[in-house]
Amino acid sequence: MNIEHLIIMANQIGDFFGANPDKDLAQQEIVEHLKKFWAKQMREQLQMHINKHVDTGLHPVVESAIKNYSQLYM
Repeated sequence: MNIEHLIIMANQIGDFFGANPDKDLAQQEIVEHLKKFWAKQMREQLQMHINKHVDTGLHPVVESAIKNYSQLYM
């Protein structure tokens, strides 16, 4: 899948769950949503993008969620 499209979709998820004032809970919800509704290949592609690029194009809450909860993510 096109990485730009994955970034857009991940940021939309981040917009929804990132509104939660509890940022730890918001990050957990983002990761749980990605794990539940995204194919493993999509998650792996996004993870590789984060590992290769400093400027990922992801909202900070999304990038932090994936980095902080990587054990849940994959």
